[in-house]
Amino acid sequence: MSGDRLTRLLSSLRGAERRSNPEVATVAPGLLRSARKDGWKGWWWIKTTAIISAVLVIAAIGAIAAYVASLGPLPLDEARRTSVSVVDRQGKLLRAYAMADGRWRLLVDAQTQVDPRYLTQLIAYEDKRFWSHRGVDPWAIGRAALQLATHGQIVSGGSTITMQLARLMEPRRERSLSAKLRQMVRAIELERTLSKPQILDLYLALAPYGGNLEGIRAASIAYFGKEPKRLTLAESALLVAIPQSPERRRLDRHPATAQAARDRVLTRLVVDGVVSAEDAAQARAVPVVRQRKPMPMLAPHSADQATAIVRNAAVIGLTLDGGIQRSLEALARDRAIALGPDISIGIVAVDNETGDVLAHVGSADYFDERRAGQVDMTRAVRSPGSTLKPFIYGLAFEDGFVHPESLIDDRPVRYGAYAPENFDMTFQGTVSVRKALQLSLNVPAIELLDRVGASRLASRLRQAGVGLVLPKDEAPGLAMGLGGVGVRLTDLVQLFSGVARLGSVVPLREIANENNGERETLRLLDKVAAWQVGNVLIGTPPPENAARNQIAFKTGTSYGYRDAWSVGFDGRMTIGVWVGRPDGAPVPGLIGRVAAAPVLFDAFARTGHLRSPLPKPPRGTLTASNAQLPLPLRRFRPAGDLVRAGNEQALKIQFPLNGSRIDALSQAATGALPVKVSGGVLPMTVMVNGLSAGLIDGRRQRLIAPPGPGFVRLTVMDAVGAAATVVVRIQ
Repeated sequence: MSGDRLTRLLSSLRGAERRSNPEVATVAPGLLRSARKDGWKGWWWIKTTAIISAVLVIAAIGAIAAYVASLGPLPLDEARRTSVSVVDRQGKLLRAYAMADGRWRLLVDAQTQVDPRYLTQLIAYEDKRFWSHRGVDPWAIGRAALQLATHGQIVSGGSTITMQLARLMEPRRERSLSAKLRQMVRAIELERTLSKPQILDLYLALAPYGGNLEGIRAASIAYFGKEPKRLTLAESALLVAIPQSPERRRLDRHPATAQAARDRVLTRLVVDGVVSAEDAAQARAVPVVRQRKPMPMLAPHSADQATAIVRNAAVIGLTLDGGIQRSLEALARDRAIALGPDISIGIVAVDNETGDVLAHVGSADYFDERRAGQVDMTRAVRSPGSTLKPFIYGLAFEDGFVHPESLIDDRPVRYGAYAPENFDMTFQGTVSVRKALQLSLNVPAIELLDRVGASRLASRLRQAGVGLVLPKDEAPGLAMGLGGVGVRLTDLVQLFSGVARLGSVVPLREIANENNGERETLRLLDKVAAWQVGNVLIGTPPPENAARNQIAFKTGTSYGYRDAWSVGFDGRMTIGVWVGRPDGAPVPGLIGRVAAAPVLFDAFARTGHLRSPLPKPPRGTLTASNAQLPLPLRRFRPAGDLVRAGNEQALKIQFPLNGSRIDALSQAATGALPVKVSGGVLPMTVMVNGLSAGLIDGRRQRLIAPPGPGFVRLTVMDAVGAAATVVVRIQ
């Protein structure tokens, strides 16, 4: 009550009492003076106390604020730095890279990557009220203080998981009151900044496990050789115990100490009712491991390339399948050992539908210096041998001047100074085109390439996303059909997967983080031509003891026995194999059919999927025996062998002109598209997109049913095998 209000109150009392009692008139003045004096003194004391208290509170708040400000911001960015991890299509770890200072610290998601039983045991042992406290647990601190007072030593710590995380983020050697206060302040900051799951994830990534191991994932992989998603009770108790004294409980140095700590954790968990006594007894009987296991090292070449391309990413996803990758790496290593100490092997497996690379084995052994293991041979430019022949035949089928059942001569031939010979230095005489490709005869392939055109072959392969490497200042020539160019194994696999897709190519993809949108489909061959190539290759005689008619494949051997190849496909997958010396030195007897083809068939067997049949023949595919083929298709005659009587003119299509555009509406009125030719030797056959449309009549013309809108290839073949082709567009 203020002094003025007290004076007014006493004055009113005095007036009232004076009217009722005259004695008050003599007593009241003294009482008033005393009350005024006592009221002023009480108010001054209250006011002074309040001011001092406010100042002290403000000073305390200011001191705390100044202390918090002196700590600086939470070092979250540094705490979140982890080793770069490369994972497969299922998210399984293929390879991890240590941090710059040599520590292994792997990003972890407690909800999906850690055994929930381990989390239950960790929280029960370290911080029972983790999900309810705000960073500091007063009950735990009080219990620890009481135990210290009664036992004279530290029995249990009062630190919460959040406080331990604060200590890990800002490590300090001393154990003092100020250090504990700092942890408390930081723990409260962490709880205000992060959610409980985020705090748990960060703790599980930073917890020390001895040496250069940090975090539950690095420890589980190094000590048990597996991810912490499924841990035994003995393993999880061990991982709970080690971080309390990581160096003195390292499994590779102090296994006995680690085992004793594990057993104490198990005892505590039994007391708290987290695990049963029987389960704990069984866990105690399990001996602890005494050696660290190496970190995963699958697909090292793919991982190296991915980390060079994708920057500032903690996790890089690849399209690889870890199981297939592991099987094919073991296959390459075993076969290379059997073939010799200098031999390396490269293998690429892709999914035909998506173009995703499922396995990428760059060498037989990444750490073998003699085999140049760190050189990725799947991307090395090498001579392809005969592996380009299927695309020569494919273009010949597409152009319509030859059919798989056509006859072709395998005989000595010369093109200027170039005289191709077969691998075995013999000639087969007249054979079917099918057999010529299956036996990989050189002369028929070169004759077809001469007709198709080497530049056209190179252009078509370039259109399909594959650039052939030619010697400097050299144009494509006939020698490219037998390996006179450079190509990569990845490029060959992409091309053969296009054959499996009936002529359309999807560029290969290996880094899942990139090109997740719609990828462009490239053109390799017409559907019918691609199917015919696959239908021929599936009949190629397989290696010894291998099943027939399951894999369409082609082998190749480069000049001088430097490279052995085998590339094959079924309806689902394409696999390519290269065998040779990385330095390019010749290896006598290194033949594709002997060295590479068995690896290819074994690779298909190890992928673990059932053979998938090739696609059915597209609509309009001509399937017939040689006797049923149109006369011009029964036998292929090279351009140099075409004989015409007298002054017979060269065959030429006069209408429609090459590259012309034809209005479909104008053709609809007559119901037919005329094809007119000059020259050539009757009888002549008209082919529409590789399919027979009838014979040219005596007036050297033929009316054909107009195909639907789009590009149409019209070919006319005469009696001696000469052909003329135009491409028109109906619109």
